[in-house]
Amino acid sequence: MPSLTRRQFLSSTTTLTAGLILGFYFPPSNRIAQAVESATHLKFNAWLKIGTDDTITVIVAHAEMGQGVYTALPMLVAEELEANWQQIRITNSPVSEEYKNPLVGLQITGGSTTIRSRWDGLRKAGAAAKEMLIEAAAQVWKVDPKECEANNSQIIHPATGRILKYSQLAEAAAKLTPPSAPRLKSSKEFKLIGQAIKRLDTPEKIDGSAQFGIDVRLPNMLYAALQQAPIFRSKVESYDASAAESLRLFPLSNGIAVIADSYWQAKQGLATLNLRFSKSELDTLDSAQLKASFQEDLQKTGAEAERQGDVAAALKKADKILEAEYSAPFLAHATMEPLNCTAHVQEDRCEIWVGTQAPEWARNAAVEITGLPAEKIEIHTTYLGGGFGRRVEIDCIKQCLTIAKSLGQPVQLIWSREEDMQHDFYRPAAAVRLTAGVDKQGKLTAFKARVVSPSISKRVVPSWLKGEIDPNAVEGFVELAYNIPNTYVDYIMKETPVPVGFWRSVGHSYSGFMMESFIDEIAHATDTDPYQLRKTLLAEQPRHLAVLETLVKAANWQDPLPPKVYRGLAIHASFASIVGQVAEISLTSSHQLTVQRVVSVIDCGMVVNPDTVKAQVESSIIFGLGALKQSITLKEGKVEQSNFHDFPILRLSDTPKIEIHIIDSQDNPGGVGEPATPPIIPAVTNALFAAIGKRIRELPIPQKII
Repeated sequence: MPSLTRRQFLSSTTTLTAGLILGFYFPPSNRIAQAVESATHLKFNAWLKIGTDDTITVIVAHAEMGQGVYTALPMLVAEELEANWQQIRITNSPVSEEYKNPLVGLQITGGSTTIRSRWDGLRKAGAAAKEMLIEAAAQVWKVDPKECEANNSQIIHPATGRILKYSQLAEAAAKLTPPSAPRLKSSKEFKLIGQAIKRLDTPEKIDGSAQFGIDVRLPNMLYAALQQAPIFRSKVESYDASAAESLRLFPLSNGIAVIADSYWQAKQGLATLNLRFSKSELDTLDSAQLKASFQEDLQKTGAEAERQGDVAAALKKADKILEAEYSAPFLAHATMEPLNCTAHVQEDRCEIWVGTQAPEWARNAAVEITGLPAEKIEIHTTYLGGGFGRRVEIDCIKQCLTIAKSLGQPVQLIWSREEDMQHDFYRPAAAVRLTAGVDKQGKLTAFKARVVSPSISKRVVPSWLKGEIDPNAVEGFVELAYNIPNTYVDYIMKETPVPVGFWRSVGHSYSGFMMESFIDEIAHATDTDPYQLRKTLLAEQPRHLAVLETLVKAANWQDPLPPKVYRGLAIHASFASIVGQVAEISLTSSHQLTVQRVVSVIDCGMVVNPDTVKAQVESSIIFGLGALKQSITLKEGKVEQSNFHDFPILRLSDTPKIEIHIIDSQDNPGGVGEPATPPIIPAVTNALFAAIGKRIRELPIPQKII
């Protein structure tokens, strides 16, 4: 009896008929189209095809990893196109210059840039196509285009009542010269943008047909499992293959892969090898050593990242000087879907199926490994079961390509959770010394920060470095919204053997915790309400003030709390958005922390889909609350954590009530996927101070707060 996958089973309960496209199973109702060219679909520009079958296909150049871009991006096109939303289909773009993210210069999904980077371009694509359709209809009717209107995927001539559907005009319209500067709607004219539109990817995620990388199935496909050296810079020394004679072994630079007819076979085969790894100069590396070296570097002078006014002079004149040292640990990404990749390398072409945030880098890796020209490489970007920056990396992709090239048939490589946790590109650890000067009137006159942290940019994109400064490492400390006349920030680029990478909200993930905790320290030292101090410091920042005032009102900040309930506040700007949060907590009799309620206010500029904004804010809060208890530690050169039992994520039972308020704004869109993560930790730790009178300056917080 042929095997039936769980996704096929789930899908078959919906429909018994299906099409097979490139080895994927999709039900006919799917609105997430495959990149299959059809003579009935006319391409208007890089972003839009209109079919004679009434479908309208929007080409999406960004990965869908839960943030809702498969819905928000088509909304931008459909709004200006005056399209019938039910006719919208989407497909992924190929790797091409025209699909590069204009904000980062790469074809990449990250930095909360998706909507920001496409806000103008996709709207112009829809508006240009609309004008071309109007012109085509006017030519048919021999009337002035100004006499025609577009609505609901139709061109209408109001004077005579004549109507032509977009599908009837597509062929003629696609041949016209696109307008260089099509008129864009004002926000008052929006019909779709700003509305809570149901996500296009939800139905197939419910019925089981959604295609994540780990779901890919191809004819004659093999599976690979791997084990990598647990100690950095170590290699395979020996193994016993006698119990795995029926399986194929493939050596890697720092480990070994087992190839089999199923992942389970490959994984079981690994367990029989009795792998031994060589000694490494990092055998004795542990977290205590690393922490001490970070503290030592805090005594040094770093490279100047920002200078405003004269901090040294202001500190000499200060009536009170406050100083505190904060630290944050390395963190893993722990995406729900472990790393995986499927590749088929042939003599004249290569195909890759992978959930990646960086298809351009995946394509480049394939060119390097296969020797094929770029035009012979095809990337199929699947859904991502969580990205958070981890799937910018191409380590798993390169491994899979190397194996597939050797075998000459499709191979799917899957990392175990343990491999994923212990061979990550971790959120950098950081040690930071913060200093503030306060005058006799209690005014904050000076602020100084020294940041010690590894550089992500040095490894990933060296061109992003500004001399000795990695902007990712100091973000959240420089260009403060707070009105402080004298500021100084320096940075020490910490070299460690621990590989680091982009993690949700990057440097803001620790600067938000440190800055907003320190602002609370200043408030306490000057006997000022934390809200009032921020209000004073943000007096010249109307958007920040609006977030702050909305927040304290929504959270009833100045009202008394029930007994043994405490609250803390934080506000942080990142990725062109501003988020304020209040956390309400309680402590059990054994001093265990419970976060009961979180009120969050976000100003992310103009909102495309409020439902996806709320979902991302909720997700960011949950992600940040998990980080309160997480850390990656090393002992004898090895990462100690291996799975969710010792790297805990927030459980449903621990998730607080979350209330979200979105500021009505006419500013250009800001980021949404990351900005709500930085303020949640300081909101909680500031509440903890209110509860126990003790500052939390080091993460993770203790299991029991004393």
